[in-house]
Amino acid sequence: MPAIPPQAIVFDAYGTLFDVHSVVQRLGGTVPPALSILWRQKQLEYTWLRSLMGRYEDFEAVTQAALHTAASQLKIVIEADQSDALMQAYLLPAAYPEVKAGLESLQGIPLAILSNGTTRMLQSAVRHNGLEAHFAEVISVERVKTYKPSPMVYALGPQVLKLPANQILFISSNWWDAAGAKAFGYQVCWCNRSAAEPEHLGFGPDFTISHLGQLGLVLPGVNLKSSIGAP
Repeated sequence: MPAIPPQAIVFDAYGTLFDVHSVVQRLGGTVPPALSILWRQKQLEYTWLRSLMGRYEDFEAVTQAALHTAASQLKIVIEADQSDALMQAYLLPAAYPEVKAGLESLQGIPLAILSNGTTRMLQSAVRHNGLEAHFAEVISVERVKTYKPSPMVYALGPQVLKLPANQILFISSNWWDAAGAKAFGYQVCWCNRSAAEPEHLGFGPDFTISHLGQLGLVLPGVNLKSSIGAP
């Protein structure tokens, strides 16, 4: 549980609020699930590599490049119209089933998103899922033109919210993201949706949940409604 009650909560977007694999599912089975898995892997790899090279391209460009690499490696032919449809679907990912109720349980505390996504992508995803009223800020790495886990990205939370990092709870489903946020100085919650084993990066979360509906059980110092049941 948090050492002190957080004064704000910052969420990662993709994999935490929004299901990245729902993008391929929107095409009704015309694309194999294996593509979705490798696409996500390559998307993350490309953000890390571009950060190390100092060669930023925005997340839409990275996502499209990752799609074509994944398709090529799997020997799947992606026609131009199919590629366009997948990229358009990435603007409309589905939120996980408990997300809306979980956010509604948080009262009297500012909520924000801090994500690799472009502002356009994030605003579209938030609007598509009817979550606009829940977030005081939607913060994109576009502001610093590099990607997580760079400290430059994590610094955006305290800068925008006007709070020290140790008074902000950062929530991510990605272990490497949780570790990066903890290394920067946030309080950190790992949303371990897949019951994965922890990584060994030298930094870990303060506590772990399996879905966002559990936040009401682990944040007793925050003004919360009754906790949301597991989906």
